[in-house]
Amino acid sequence: MSRAIYIATGEAESGKSIITLGLMSILLGRTRKVGYFRPIIEVHDASKKDNHIETVLTHFNLEMEYEDCYALTGAEVIKKKTKGREGEILDVIIKKYKELEERFDFILVEGTDFSGEAVFVELDVNAVIAKNLGIPVILVGSGKGKSNEELLTNLHLAYDSFADKEVKILGIVANKVDENEVRTVSEDLEAMVDERTFVGVIPMIKSLNNPTIKEIAEELGAEVLIGEDQLDNQVENSAVGAMQLRNFLIHLKQNCLVITPGDRADVILSSLQASLSDNYPKIAGIVLTGGLRPEESVMKLISGLREVVPILAINRGTFEVANRIGAIRSHIYPSNEQRIYTSLNTFDKYVDIGDLTRKYLTFKPKGLTPRMFQYDLLRKAQKIKKHIVLPEGTDDRILLAAARLTVLDIVEITLLGSRNSIQEKMKELGVSMNLDKVHIVNPEHSPHFEDYVNTFYELRKHKNINISMARDLMHDVSFFGTMMVYKGHADGMVSGAVNTTQHTIRPALQFIKTKPNVSVVSSIFFMCLDDRVSVFGDCAINPNPTAEQLAEIAISSADSSAAFGIEPKVAMLSYSSGSSGQGADVDKVRKATEIVKELRPDIKVEGPIQYDAAVDIKVGKKKLPDSEVAGEASVLIFPDLNTGNNTYKAVQRETGAIAIGPMLQGLNKPVNDLSRGCTVDDIFNTVIITAIQAQQG
Repeated sequence: MSRAIYIATGEAESGKSIITLGLMSILLGRTRKVGYFRPIIEVHDASKKDNHIETVLTHFNLEMEYEDCYALTGAEVIKKKTKGREGEILDVIIKKYKELEERFDFILVEGTDFSGEAVFVELDVNAVIAKNLGIPVILVGSGKGKSNEELLTNLHLAYDSFADKEVKILGIVANKVDENEVRTVSEDLEAMVDERTFVGVIPMIKSLNNPTIKEIAEELGAEVLIGEDQLDNQVENSAVGAMQLRNFLIHLKQNCLVITPGDRADVILSSLQASLSDNYPKIAGIVLTGGLRPEESVMKLISGLREVVPILAINRGTFEVANRIGAIRSHIYPSNEQRIYTSLNTFDKYVDIGDLTRKYLTFKPKGLTPRMFQYDLLRKAQKIKKHIVLPEGTDDRILLAAARLTVLDIVEITLLGSRNSIQEKMKELGVSMNLDKVHIVNPEHSPHFEDYVNTFYELRKHKNINISMARDLMHDVSFFGTMMVYKGHADGMVSGAVNTTQHTIRPALQFIKTKPNVSVVSSIFFMCLDDRVSVFGDCAINPNPTAEQLAEIAISSADSSAAFGIEPKVAMLSYSSGSSGQGADVDKVRKATEIVKELRPDIKVEGPIQYDAAVDIKVGKKKLPDSEVAGEASVLIFPDLNTGNNTYKAVQRETGAIAIGPMLQGLNKPVNDLSRGCTVDDIFNTVIITAIQAQQG
């Protein structure tokens, strides 16, 4: 069986990048090492790199060099054909592919872009390449600007072209289809192919087909005068500012591009002001035409505004520029994460290839890689959508993570804070997030505020909390967010990007409280190392746990590990292994290990054991040859907070491991803490694990 899939198309602008990104995400979630290969790339400028390769390598962090990802450029192919050396083309492609086949478990191959005019020639070339590499194909076609009949005819021609060369066709995907025709096209395609061929239909997604300011600037060769930080703004339409101002303003639409001569200071300034106004839509940018630039005094005024969209300048006429902009194609760039995540979400939503991958990807990977673990986390979170509240709603990182989560439609999000403050911060950051899909709650104006105050008062009056104190505390976003979880208005909370750990978990301890038979709240980190995922506990909460508490932490951590798909093999860490060590510290670990064995004989546990003996198979088998944990530990329990916190940070910094967490264990409902030095990825991952905890009840 082939260990590759070839993505091919029979036309230009098919949108096959969605399929590439979606399949790569699935493949990386199923196996350890996935390669990416483009037999022929079309690069007109030798100083630039192929955008498809750059996007895949960057986003998925593949262990490949750029030069390994392609065999030939279009220019090299033409040169060889001209010299009558066509046989060399396939030789080079096969040689390059075979080199990758030795390095990777699976290879995703993406065909040509059809950027030239010889569409049928390119179609035949891709069929010949797939045939010679022995790779089955997924065909992609576009319904943009076509009737259903034209779309089906094109796909049928492509299907026949590959079938005639005896290339196995795994599936056909019709992209950019009118959303009202999705079912009809799907039924027609299924009637066209045999039952073993997968069929997918993706509707036209406007945000994926609108060009960005960056694309427009590059296509026009325009100079960026200002606003370089917002070049990923998407352009949905354009408005030409060649009329009087009062008539021009009524033509502004959301995310439009204003095209106007560079000496029309009135149009330029009014467009910028309108974009800031609540009474007009936000514009994407401005293009100044005619080789004209605003006067110095006008540019000084513009540069002093609190928010300025990108302003481009070009030495061409207004109407020529407007016509050229209308013909610009949209691409997915490595820097445009919003579009990448939209593509992934679109693939997941409309392309159900679960049966295909289950049938086709039959090999069993060894172990659980970090990529597989993170892929599984996303899939688990998507099964039952949960509602997570983020109290620190105006923090930059929180907003960036929320935007990504919203695009992927993994969880329901509530941001706490003033709507105006959040919108201003989004504009400042250049964050594009559909606020219709996000709840924004200002605690002071919430209809639940008084109920929350009274609930907190009833829960804590025995601790001398009066109603006035309860009201003051409920203005605190940590208390308000935690009360949302307690009342069932949210399923979980993630906080701590701004506030301290104590500030985050104190309300949870006060009224969410611990689960039955749990006496201690503890934490774990999922440490995503190069070749495995380990669970570290407790590295964030308990400074110096007793033997009983340490045993409870180990049991909770083992259960959490199993719940997240990691087989728990628990190592109770100390400075000695086995029975050799003496002293109060090692005795505590020894006692904790015995308690675990007594309470949970089903858990594989070893202790006391040193870190190297726990994770290194050679050292482990030498020091504890009869242990079923030594050298293979997946859950590492540290004897105290000082050791645990420093070890996880040392491992993270020195190895480049991703540390997901801390995830709190033992609470009745999930509340998780962030480090104040957390990244956007940290927040994203913590929200995902919080949603999964909420599913588990």
